[in-house]
Amino acid sequence: MSPIVFAFLAAILTEATTYGQVNVEPNTALLNEGDRTELLCRYGRAINYCRIEIPGEQKVLNLSPEWSKTPGFTYYGAGLNAGQCGVSIERVKASNNGQVKCSLGVEGEELSGTIDLVVALRPQQPIIELISKPDREGFFNENTLFNARCIVRDGRPPANITWYIDDMPAQKRVTPLEILSTPTNDNVELSTSVQEIQFHLAPEDSNRKLVCRSHHQTDRESVPPQEAAYIINVRYAPVRQEEALVYGLYLEHTAIVNMTIRSSPTPRIEWTIDGAVVPQGTTNDRFSAYEPQYLGNDYYNVTLAIAGLTLEDTTKIYNLRASNALGSTDYQVRISSSSRPPSTGLDVAAIVGIVVAVAVLVLIVLLVLFARATGRWCFGGATLNTDIGPDSEAQIHPEQNDDELDGQDNGDEHIDTTQQQLQSEEATPPVTDKLEAQKKADFKKSAAATAAAVIAAGNGQQHNIAVEVPKPPNTSV
Repeated sequence: MSPIVFAFLAAILTEATTYGQVNVEPNTALLNEGDRTELLCRYGRAINYCRIEIPGEQKVLNLSPEWSKTPGFTYYGAGLNAGQCGVSIERVKASNNGQVKCSLGVEGEELSGTIDLVVALRPQQPIIELISKPDREGFFNENTLFNARCIVRDGRPPANITWYIDDMPAQKRVTPLEILSTPTNDNVELSTSVQEIQFHLAPEDSNRKLVCRSHHQTDRESVPPQEAAYIINVRYAPVRQEEALVYGLYLEHTAIVNMTIRSSPTPRIEWTIDGAVVPQGTTNDRFSAYEPQYLGNDYYNVTLAIAGLTLEDTTKIYNLRASNALGSTDYQVRISSSSRPPSTGLDVAAIVGIVVAVAVLVLIVLLVLFARATGRWCFGGATLNTDIGPDSEAQIHPEQNDDELDGQDNGDEHIDTTQQQLQSEEATPPVTDKLEAQKKADFKKSAAATAAAVIAAGNGQQHNIAVEVPKPPNTSV
């Protein structure tokens, strides 16, 4: 089947379907009481009349673009010839909730369509129902599985539920939202929303506000969502914490050592200093323990007074035990006469000093590498080799070794040859002007020493005298 034929048949089928039924806009209208709305029924051909029935109204509306006989209800659409039958409702009433029926007269027969008109009804105030029960004083123990249910009754449509703890979304386990139908005496169907929340209680949950908040179609800026709240009370042993440090105390003065702990119910305090126990409300020697002072939200201030603070006192560890009906917890306190606590890291000045030092070190290394590569400063002439020793590349003449071998048999000839070489070397242009004088002097000394050694070696064969030949000096700079 060609695409053209397929498109033609689809158009015919669409037209037949359009002619055979009534289309409505919208299918469902969700409105608040007092809202304005427009409802429309359409047919593919011209219609003879337009009749609309609205729940809660005493009579059927016979509407036309030419007239309007019922106050608050007017014709809506492009006209009967366009096949449109609609109504504009100026103010929706709660009694209009239900199905709106439109009837269209078409060539001797009547076609109809329906639109669901839902007029929202604000639900009742949410309530929180406790599933897990507290004790007689309204407290839960730590680690108890807390379970509560939020109920929002008689809403249309059903309300949604959100849980909060201290105005923050509760990141806890909740059950899926359950919707229950609740018919009323006048046969109006309303809905009730139910949801549960569960979590294990910890000390930080104590005195927190659990909120169940409903969200509904009727909420407006001037009419905020409704909510219910419950304050959670938890009993727990004193909460553990790290070792405390009290600083800024003055030697030879009465030192006040304060520490804040959290406990529910009220803790009983006991200090231990070098084996001496000081219960709350008592004094032992120079140490006095005060009664805990309530600060709110389960926090207590615990105080120890030390009369005439000594330097030795600052080296001691002060042990504190807090106890209540749910258990006891031990704490350690250290004191110091320093004006501030010891730093656990580097301060800004130290960091800046380290950075500057590293930068200077890097700069020095770079300068040394640059001077060595370019032969500047202290590396000037470092690449010039003026060593005239036997392993040096700056030897006077390569054939000098042969002359020295000949000189072993004839010392005089060796001396003459060396002198000739010395004269030749003296005529050689200097390597550098700066080292010329030093080079000549050192070479003369070396030649003379070599000659003397050779002569002594020749005479030594007759007199059995061993003479050590000195090595030429290294004149390299």
